Amino acid sequence: MSLALLRDSKLYEVAASIVRKLREHGYVAYFAGGCVRDALQDIPPKDIDIVTSAKPDQVQRLFERTIPVGIQFGVVLVLADDMEVEVATFRSDGVYLDGRHPSEIQFSTPERDAMRRDFTINGMFYDPANGKVIDYVNGREDLSHKLIRAIGSASKRFAEDRLRMLRAIRLASTLGFEIESGTWSAIKAEAREISMVSPERIRDELLKILVNPHRLRGFDLLDKSGILAVILPEIEALKGCEQPARFHPEGDVFVHTRLMLGLLAPETSEAQVLAVLLHDIGKPPTRSFDAVDQRIRFNGHDKAGAEMAEAVMTRLRFPRHEIDLVIDAVRNHMIFKDVKQMRPAKLRRFMARPHFGIELELHRLDCVGSHGDLENYQFLVDKALEFSEEPLIPAPLVRGDDLISMGLKPGPKIGELLERVQTAQLEGEVKTRAEAIELLKTMIK
Repeated sequence: MSLALLRDSKLYEVAASIVRKLREHGYVAYFAGGCVRDALQDIPPKDIDIVTSAKPDQVQRLFERTIPVGIQFGVVLVLADDMEVEVATFRSDGVYLDGRHPSEIQFSTPERDAMRRDFTINGMFYDPANGKVIDYVNGREDLSHKLIRAIGSASKRFAEDRLRMLRAIRLASTLGFEIESGTWSAIKAEAREISMVSPERIRDELLKILVNPHRLRGFDLLDKSGILAVILPEIEALKGCEQPARFHPEGDVFVHTRLMLGLLAPETSEAQVLAVLLHDIGKPPTRSFDAVDQRIRFNGHDKAGAEMAEAVMTRLRFPRHEIDLVIDAVRNHMIFKDVKQMRPAKLRRFMARPHFGIELELHRLDCVGSHGDLENYQFLVDKALEFSEEPLIPAPLVRGDDLISMGLKPGPKIGELLERVQTAQLEGEVKTRAEAIELLKTMIK
């Protein structure tokens, strides 16, 4: 492990200059936390945080451009060379009353500041003046053993901020580390307390886990810890929901969903992951047994799932545009079985929707994660190639003005006629404006 990547950046130069200035005025100052952890693993740090003995008002007097983002907790942003560097005063915390914020803080020493942090691998400091790591919590040893260990009492650290339980799982999955046994036991014992955390903070950590290429390990840790059942009971309900073996030889709906998460491309979008995660949550409430066909059915699970997905994402405070995208994917995922029977106009309109690519990939994963039949998927891929020489929805041959010039009054009837002409155009029945005009005249008569 080295610190070469930490030193080899413009961000390092800016942060080091801030440390130098603090020291020139008699203050102790170090780099702290995740940047030290990442640099020791040869991972380029995304940001550099500084801790110092200077108090917030002293930091503000020393630097021309500052923002007091968390001054009540001793945190000030220093702005330099179009960069923002967080500078925090060494502190120790009082009692946490809300599972997130200390009731009071005391400005303190580097050692006590390290002891209040969450995990040992995040509790190290780095001195840019001499290139040494200051480690009061044995973080470097845990880093070498790839261990996530709470500093001091794990239960106490999690009581201070319940989100730390999710953060432990995120770090373990994204870094490929194990969670130390005492820390893991505390997470499992207190998993239900994650409900104290705001939906927005849960959402952000959950996304970091699920979008990461190692999402399956994170998903399994969420499940085994008991946290998944608390934050996403709709996913927990998939367990034991059996499916017809003919279409789903892999097992129940939970097994199917987990398998699909593992099949996702390493780099993928939030919407794609969420569409996979939520696409079948409507199955448990719609499950029935058809006595005539002697098989399990989930009639309407796509529509029920879309409503449930909307409720889940609303609960977790997702932005409306992302909610709409995901619920469309969930609502439409069963339509793909019918694409070969669609007339050309309907097929083109189906494929021309702005987020069709996400739905197509969801369909592919749905098939690969179950029966393995990709015939409809390949049909759509071939059609996309066939249609690639021209827009899926070409420019209209006629417009509303044409109908008005024929004596029609503005209103819904014009829209209906234009759609009928467009359908004829997409079906190849009319190819020129003159043909479209003649068709309109026939329709009007």
